[in-house]
Amino acid sequence: MRRISTIIIGAGQAGLAASRCLSERSVPHVVLERGDIANSWRTERWDSLRLLTPNWQTRLPGHAYAGPDPDGFMAMPEIIAFLGDYAAAIAAPVETRTSVLSVTADGDGYRVATDRRDWVCSNLIVASGACNIANVPGLAAAVPDGVTQLTPFQYRGPGQLSDGGVLIVGASATGVQLAAEIRATGREVMLSAGEHIRMPRHYRGRDIQWWMDGAGIQSMTIDEVDDISRARRVPSLQLVGSAERQFLDINALRAQGVAIVGRLAGIRDGVAQFSGSLANHCALSDLKMNRLLAALDDWAETRELTGLRPVERFAPTDCPSAPQLSCNLEDGRYRTVIWATGFRPDHRWLELPVFDAKRRLVHRGGHVAQGLFVLGLPFLRKRNSALIDGVGADAEAVADHIARTRGRLAA
Repeated sequence: MRRISTIIIGAGQAGLAASRCLSERSVPHVVLERGDIANSWRTERWDSLRLLTPNWQTRLPGHAYAGPDPDGFMAMPEIIAFLGDYAAAIAAPVETRTSVLSVTADGDGYRVATDRRDWVCSNLIVASGACNIANVPGLAAAVPDGVTQLTPFQYRGPGQLSDGGVLIVGASATGVQLAAEIRATGREVMLSAGEHIRMPRHYRGRDIQWWMDGAGIQSMTIDEVDDISRARRVPSLQLVGSAERQFLDINALRAQGVAIVGRLAGIRDGVAQFSGSLANHCALSDLKMNRLLAALDDWAETRELTGLRPVERFAPTDCPSAPQLSCNLEDGRYRTVIWATGFRPDHRWLELPVFDAKRRLVHRGGHVAQGLFVLGLPFLRKRNSALIDGVGADAEAVADHIARTRGRLAA
């Protein structure tokens, strides 16, 4: 067993940012990583995925993108290299291929059991990610045996799919990207869309992230929203990491030949049943988009910004007038279902009374309990807390707190 002041679990962007901030404050620590650095980016992303944020927004404490294409979007090999370079530059004390088995209370600190050795620490930072487990609804059990079911973690590319059509459930960023990629190969694709948020890639000549960054939307704090629980569940924007594609929305997918249906409501006797609320969801999505664009226009006007194109408004979502309400999954037409229905963290090894009735980690701005912190979750302290660009500020706050309260357990 080894004793140390602070343990960080996870060597992705959140864990590495925390390591850098602790090193700056001379806090002894170790980073435990179940795989290699940037493990989730290496092993749990499909091949063609790119970041949804432009390269100029790829920023961590003391480290930022400095390449020749600031307005481009990093592919997975590039983000893996970026994080690897960051770990080397900050000399992060990472113990790779070390799986955490359990975390339990140990006096005023915590005991961390791994498959290599046990540790005891005063402070523990959980930076293991927000997207460890795919949210697959219980109705997946009713999918016929002859239909292959995949999550985005299991999907790598269209070439792995069985012959036949593909039903994709979920129309946020992941769902629309997979629908477009698979349809481009000529396969029949059906997309089941519930709540979603439509958004242009560019607005008035600037990337939408430039607007949200400049207008302070991404830096909005938990104290500035009425319902933080709701804010943490907001779907990801319908965007793709490509400067060439203005929209990857229902209109674009329909033009590509994707069949759009409503929210998957159930599966009975091999027949998928879809809600008739598609038009309502699309109208609400357009309303949210237009409200945001109007707010951005107001911000631009108060700043008297120059060089912007005129105010834009976009045609509403063109929903099918009579969307299909059911689909037979037993007739062989659709041979694959992909569940693009969101993700959740995996904290099963955290054996502490820090969860609510739905097994969600309870925290206030990342502070869970005495000496216990979490980083990298949606809207942790600010709207961008789960983004590479936002985790640094949260890591600074945690490191400041640890530095102020250091001394409960000698390293």
